[in-house]
Amino acid sequence: MTQANKEQQKPLVLIVEDDPQLVTIFATAMEMAGYEAITAEDGRVALDKLAALTPDVILLDVHLPLVSGDELLRHIRADARLKDARVILSTADSRIAAQLREEASLVLLKPVSFKELIELASGLK
Repeated sequence: MTQANKEQQKPLVLIVEDDPQLVTIFATAMEMAGYEAITAEDGRVALDKLAALTPDVILLDVHLPLVSGDELLRHIRADARLKDARVILSTADSRIAAQLREEASLVLLKPVSFKELIELASGLK
């Protein structure tokens, strides 16, 4: 890939969320902020995608089917290839948010406003 192509390439976000409505909202907000959005509906699909991709940002729900968000977070932090990825946890559980705050780049408590997410994502690039 040439330098010009690298400069034109959008940063990649992996959205790991099992609520289809939130997937749409998160993906739209991240795309409006200039990201290429890829989604995973459960923890197992996320692990498969993380094996093949190196996202710049991972927007991670904590409560997921098959593999939990906190397990995924530990996996991400243990993978040297993903060491520079910013992980944004998304949860409605303030207790879990407090427990995982040190491991995440940022913790968002649901509900997250569409505008807030666009502004936040724009500032990450």
